[in-house]
Amino acid sequence: MLTTLISHPSCHEHQMPDGHPECPGRIDAISNQLLASGIDALLYQREAPAITDEQLLRVHSIEHIQKVTRAVPQSGIHFFADDVYLSPHTLTAARHAAGAGILGVDMVMRGETDSVFCNVRPPGHHAEQARAMGFCIFNNIAIAAKHALETYGLERVAIVDFDVHHGNGTQDIFLNEPRVLFCSSFQYPFYPNTEIDDVPANIINTPLPATCRSQGFRDAISSQWLPALESFKPQLIFISAGFDAYIDDDMSSISLVEQDYTWITQKMRQLMDSSKLYPTEEQCKGIVSMLEGGYDLLGLGRCAVAHIKALAKL
Repeated sequence: MLTTLISHPSCHEHQMPDGHPECPGRIDAISNQLLASGIDALLYQREAPAITDEQLLRVHSIEHIQKVTRAVPQSGIHFFADDVYLSPHTLTAARHAAGAGILGVDMVMRGETDSVFCNVRPPGHHAEQARAMGFCIFNNIAIAAKHALETYGLERVAIVDFDVHHGNGTQDIFLNEPRVLFCSSFQYPFYPNTEIDDVPANIINTPLPATCRSQGFRDAISSQWLPALESFKPQLIFISAGFDAYIDDDMSSISLVEQDYTWITQKMRQLMDSSKLYPTEEQCKGIVSMLEGGYDLLGLGRCAVAHIKALAKL
């Protein structure tokens, strides 16, 4: 079954200040590397719809949505919150970025694909229920997961987040939500400096030292995430795919390589494939992955393509 790539042209139109790392070129870096590798021809490609207010309100407060909407400028770039900037087309981009995850869930649940990568921006995993922060306006992955729970009645979904920054927004939204197992690995101490110790059983925080390399990362995931995921038996897996722990990315000190992203993606794919041995209600329907961080453009392209190839079993 073909892996699906979902994006939207509006994701280029969300503008940031000159020199800002969360730039439109991030979308192109992935697209260009897919083209250069020949992988693009092996993917089913779709355009993301815009999310509806009803879908947004499953995750975000009406006050947050209204505050963002009112703050969008007619021209120029407006500072909005903690490293969040708005430009005239930001809201359109953010609605399509969140809509990509909605479409991805729908396609998986309809049996049209078993794995999806959403090449979209702005990213989402720092956005809390009532707060934008860290380049993120709406929490794309949380919106997609909530759509799966509420629209399709799923009882167990897993969100794995290997961005170098903690997915504080996703934790905030799904704290004490037993239907969601949230696993997040991240450099620590580091932005956003979330409280990570006193958390309920459905949250697995995996702090990594700044000196972490491939083996330390793989050991931590193998010991902390994989047994929990196997026991949880998710019916759908979501991935907050941040590539800013890559060795050449100046955003962090952790030094992962392309093969690490292949490895962790293969582990998620194996978890999904092995579930087919279970009765129907225990099967994992598929994987929906959404772009989060990754700011070294050459490295981002290579790591994202490694991730997509592993999703597609290429």
